[in-house]
Amino acid sequence: MPKTELIHGDCVEVMKGFSDEVIDLTVTSPPYDNLRSYNGNNDLWGEHVWKDVIKELCRVTKRGGVVVWVVGDATVKGSETGSSFKQALFAKDCGFRLHDTMIWLKPNPMPRTHNRYEQAFEYMFVFSKGRPKTWNPKMIACKMAGKKRGGTFQHNGDGVRLPKHKGGVYAKTKQADNVWVCAGGSKTKHPAEFPEALITDHILSWSNEVDTVFDPFMGSGTTGVACKNLNRDFVGIELDECYFEIAKKRISEA
Repeated sequence: MPKTELIHGDCVEVMKGFSDEVIDLTVTSPPYDNLRSYNGNNDLWGEHVWKDVIKELCRVTKRGGVVVWVVGDATVKGSETGSSFKQALFAKDCGFRLHDTMIWLKPNPMPRTHNRYEQAFEYMFVFSKGRPKTWNPKMIACKMAGKKRGGTFQHNGDGVRLPKHKGGVYAKTKQADNVWVCAGGSKTKHPAEFPEALITDHILSWSNEVDTVFDPFMGSGTTGVACKNLNRDFVGIELDECYFEIAKKRISEA
């Protein structure tokens, strides 16, 4: 049975008590740019806090471990804040690699009236501590499966066209790209609940069974629910007491 540890408290202070390099994978979405109201706790979040969180994540993540950091930007006085980019660059300064910049595309964005296109995505930055030790790529059906494929050619230094790869047939599946389409929507009172399908794909991609998965901003506990279903150990921290109780109930019932 996977082990689960749920902690009610400030994630920065709690993480200070963690040993070095104990987490295989973190999947989280921090509060950002006051785009949501978290029971009045928004004032507790700011640049000084997210910097401390990223520093601690770098310390507690195992060599070869990964952090999936899901964020977006507010628009203030007609300009996007760019907070997401600041956080990604700071993570690199702390010692993480920016292994991949992924997109979570939402097919059901909230319609608004303004002079820009609808905001339909969030960034999913994949930070790694060195080369990722685990890679289980998400595979999708290939539309050309079974059809004949032509060979490829390239020119050598003298300009002669030479065969590079022989032709064959297309495989049944192929590796997914880094834009994942997944509808949002909350099942609980939490205003920014993760879709379980999105979290499941990240957990399967970057970890193996019995690895330890962490969410320092646990919210309603979706990462913990997915871990229980996928046989991963889970550690979750949540500051808000109401959301903590929701997460505890959901994970216990998973």
